[in-house]
Amino acid sequence: MNLDNVPPSARQQLDALLANRQTTLARVAEIITRQGNATSEVLLDVRGKSLLVDAAIGNTRLETGDWVKVMRAGNELQLMGKLAPAQETGIARALVQHMPWQQNLESGLTKLLSSLTQGLKPEPVPGQLPSARPSQPLPEAARQSIQQVLARLPSTTTLTPGSGRQDQPLQQIKQWINESGLFAESRLTQTPSANLPDLKLAIGRVITALLAQQGQGPEHFNRLTPLASPELVMAPLQFPQAPVQTSAPSSASESTTVGQMLRLLAGMLNRITVNQLHSQVLTARAGGDAPAPLSTLLLELPWVTPQNEPRVAQLRLEQYPDDRANQEKTQKAAASEWRLSLAMDLDEAGPLHFDVTLRQQSVSARVWAEKQSTLRQVNEELPLLRQSLTDLGLEVTDLECRRGTPQTSATRLEHRLVDTRA
Repeated sequence: MNLDNVPPSARQQLDALLANRQTTLARVAEIITRQGNATSEVLLDVRGKSLLVDAAIGNTRLETGDWVKVMRAGNELQLMGKLAPAQETGIARALVQHMPWQQNLESGLTKLLSSLTQGLKPEPVPGQLPSARPSQPLPEAARQSIQQVLARLPSTTTLTPGSGRQDQPLQQIKQWINESGLFAESRLTQTPSANLPDLKLAIGRVITALLAQQGQGPEHFNRLTPLASPELVMAPLQFPQAPVQTSAPSSASESTTVGQMLRLLAGMLNRITVNQLHSQVLTARAGGDAPAPLSTLLLELPWVTPQNEPRVAQLRLEQYPDDRANQEKTQKAAASEWRLSLAMDLDEAGPLHFDVTLRQQSVSARVWAEKQSTLRQVNEELPLLRQSLTDLGLEVTDLECRRGTPQTSATRLEHRLVDTRA
């Protein structure tokens, strides 16, 4: 790829993008072939900037959308090789398809809970007022699936302060995570049973029951347009994200039609699927300026308040290589640093955000609270938290509470695709 014949502005742009002998990944945005000539004009997307260059393709066949590794050598941009279609590329495409159609799990679970008592409205009939047709009870199979989910959700009364040192609460948390829906496919491969107590599988059972009540098969569900939550459309990849008011109190008490409920359930499935795919994309990335995690797990964990109102906690768990172990050249090659972020909104305490870092037996934690009263209360409880962590055999290096919310960098799917292993 020769740069001698390109305009000076293009060379200046390249100077800002690449130093001599520096390599990077670029995406082929467009190929302009000249008839009767062995060269083509290739429009490359290099670090978010468009660059038009002449390219002697040779034996390497390029197509729009391909990722190539290039190196700048003086006034030439040398093609080092074309990346084979990577697994994360297919995952990212699937993620893009699901992102615009996510339904907030908290508002969705609220609707499901209200349907247990209020039932669902039949689909409107042309020429007939909606109020003329009364709501109908849920099919028994759908009712049982919803009740099973709600019965297994933890509540604020099941996990008391200081109970983390006991075995039973730890098992409850493991069960809570395991049944969140994120591991549904993995659990099915191990135990091929449709009755597993899993959020994603339970939603599927509700869908099947509602379709059967309407005399429809699964193929009809694929033709439905899922309901989406506006805040997830505006910021589909931010995780955890600032809690928002999901719905007005009155909307939860209004009955929905069967069709609306099916669309809502489709959006909930999309939300769980986005968390699954997003976790895989973040785990597959590498090569950026900042250290990349060895693995990333994004979870939304539903729970219920004492008033039996569904809420959702967002959990982000990342595993990083422990730089200290590498620098000290210890023999603990498997040493890792674990980072946990947990965001939730409590009725009285308000929004809370926890950042915890664990390196072997060393732990540090930071709590963010928006309310001044909550900040004061958390500071009063920090000595108890420090003692509880110490009792677990951990060395507490840092423990503090701050007012407000942590600063988080925006997540862009395009950036993650550029940071792909060559």
